[in-house]
Parts: sequence; C-alpha cells; structure tokens
Amino acid sequence: MVTLSAPKCILVVDNNACIRKIIRTFLEGEVGLKVCGEAVDGYDAIEKAEQLKPDLIILELALPRMSGLAAAQTLKKMNPQTPIILFTLYHDAFPNSVTPAGFDAVVEKRGDISLLMNSVQGLLQAAVRLPVPMLASAP
Repeated sequence: MVTLSAPKCILVVDNNACIRKIIRTFLEGEVGLKVCGEAVDGYDAIEKAEQLKPDLIILELALPRMSGLAAAQTLKKMNPQTPIILFTLYHDAFPNSVTPAGFDAVVEKRGDISLLMNSVQGLLQAAVRLPVPMLASAP
C-alpha cells in the first residue's frame, strides 16, 4: 500500500469511458492514490501530462489519433522519471519479459485488475527509492 503524505497523481489514458471509470474507482479505493486526470487519445495524454505532471501514467496501446506506443515515447522524452504502464488487450503482442519502448510495465486488461494495482504500487514505490540528483555547487 502506498502511504505517503500527498496522494500520488495518476493519469489514465483510454478511449473507453467505462474502462477509465473502472480504473479510477479501483485506484481511488486505495489510500494514497488519486486519478488526477483522464485522456482519450495520445495527443490528449501528452497535453494532460504537461498540465498535470502525474506521478504515473496508465496508457492503452490502441488509441485513436496517436497510438499508445507513440504517446509513450513522447511522454518518456518529456519526463523520463514518470513510470508508464501499458494496460491493454494486446499484451500477447509482447513476448514475456519484453516491455515496449517507453513503457515500464505491461498489464493485461482481461486479467485480474489487482495485477494493475500491483504494478502501480511497485512502480510508485520504486520511484520513491530513486536517488535524488545531486546539484553541483558553485566553487
């Protein structure tokens, strides 16, 4: 369970409103997690990520206008530290232990939704443990 002072901001990207609602309800049932935004396609995801600066992004692969793969690559260039979970029906396209560029985890939509929560919590906890970059001081 993620228990930090401020809730972790999660951006959910899926063109299906029902899926977005299910994910929101599921995530917000956990202490320390908040869905701070939703997007319906890759362009929308990039715009919302710029505005909201989420701690984690859940992204569908098959999106209108810009694929999840293209969006993930752009999102990683914008903020490489933000974990991105590929939450898709097309997980079979990626062999075991192969995560497509731009994604930190792949979770199957047809599986147990608790697998999504495990990935969310694991990636957020890993992000908390990352070392803080040292700033060079002036001589």
